[in-house]
Amino acid sequence: METILNRIIEEKRKEVIRLKECSQILQNLETDKRSLIQKLQNAKDIAIIAEFKRASPSKGIINNQLEPVEQAIVYEKNGASAISVLTDQSFFQGSFSDLRAVRQAVTVPVLCKDFIIDPIQIDCAASSGADLILLIAAVLEEDELLMLYQYAKSKGLEVLIEVHDYKELEKVGKTGAKLVGVNNRDLTSFHVSLDVTEKLAEAVKSTGAFLISESGIHLQKDVERVKKAGADGILVGEALMKSSDLSRTMQNFRLAQTTEGKL
Repeated sequence: METILNRIIEEKRKEVIRLKECSQILQNLETDKRSLIQKLQNAKDIAIIAEFKRASPSKGIINNQLEPVEQAIVYEKNGASAISVLTDQSFFQGSFSDLRAVRQAVTVPVLCKDFIIDPIQIDCAASSGADLILLIAAVLEEDELLMLYQYAKSKGLEVLIEVHDYKELEKVGKTGAKLVGVNNRDLTSFHVSLDVTEKLAEAVKSTGAFLISESGIHLQKDVERVKKAGADGILVGEALMKSSDLSRTMQNFRLAQTTEGKL
């Protein structure tokens, strides 16, 4: 049975061909790389990777009225440790132009969020100013994941590797990744549960990697829950893109405390 993920990857294969035929996208944006790992090492509380996301395959249009630069500036002003920018056009209405514009407007690290299956996509991310990229274990074989991880590192990029279960986490082992994202969303069914972070947290932390909890985080209690499980950071898009009071929402997320942390 064809899934949304299958359709996305099929479109990515077509996109890779187009990118290889189009060299102007590789006009480099000269930037000094910024480190999310360093920010996490110095963080006193849970880090927020704030995402600019107009749409998604599961939710449709989330918010297509916001401008990426304006939103990113507000994210940074309100304490975001990094900005995530969707660059997929077909399913998320993003672009490398969004990434480039955001990177020039903020001082925090910028993540290129996409379904990366080929080094040419990493070249495009790097040339557009990305400081780090996302690799998704669900769509890559172990040797592909290792190759793309090493290629990104050779470009001076940090890499957030996303997993959803123990089998995918096993693929991460040979990379030595310092950033592991647990996606609470199953990319085949699109079912979301914070149970996934709670289940995988100990195994992720045992590798020495920083744990980022992704998807399904809408309320302060959600942040408290994943923080209690061991998350060092959260990646949040929809809740921030829909917020009517972004400053307050981000403040609530930043001030979330685990039960043990409360007086």
